[in-house]
Amino acid sequence: MKGIVFNILEQMVIEKAGLAAWDQLLQDVQPASQGIYTAGGNYPDEEVVQLASRASEMLDIPLNTLVTAFGSYLFSNLVKKHPVFVEQQPDFFSFLKSVHDVIHVEVRKLYEEPSLPHFRYTQLNTQQLRLEYRSPRKLCMLAEGLIAGAAEYYAVRYQLEHPVCMHKGADHCEFLITLEP
Repeated sequence: MKGIVFNILEQMVIEKAGLAAWDQLLQDVQPASQGIYTAGGNYPDEEVVQLASRASEMLDIPLNTLVTAFGSYLFSNLVKKHPVFVEQQPDFFSFLKSVHDVIHVEVRKLYEEPSLPHFRYTQLNTQQLRLEYRSPRKLCMLAEGLIAGAAEYYAVRYQLEHPVCMHKGADHCEFLITLEP
């Protein structure tokens, strides 16, 4: 996983719980990287899982809730660093449909060997989009949070259903996103 994700996780923990909490988290987990992350560096996926799991325990927040909240926080911070990706898309669904073929292409230019999920989209009608998510990381809760962050950015209300999930034995996840009036 790219260091920028760890940097933003660190920022979130410090913002929400203080520097002492981040230091305690690193002390408890003792990651191989020693908690030193450069934005473009590659770090084991297990480190972010261990950090999130321990943060969940420390903050007494269910892990899925924490990961989803982090996804939303991650989105807002990535937008600050790379606003062009949202500025180029006129609406929420257009943005979501640009992730795989536009944003991930650019991410590959910015970062060496990123391990990115694969997305496929089906626009069911003007109010519904089906998003298929595939990744060996199985971070569908993070994807849900990123979707929430995008919805907040575009000031839309939506309902999200997650009827197919890799955590329930499927080979992919599906999200059905329905815009609310």
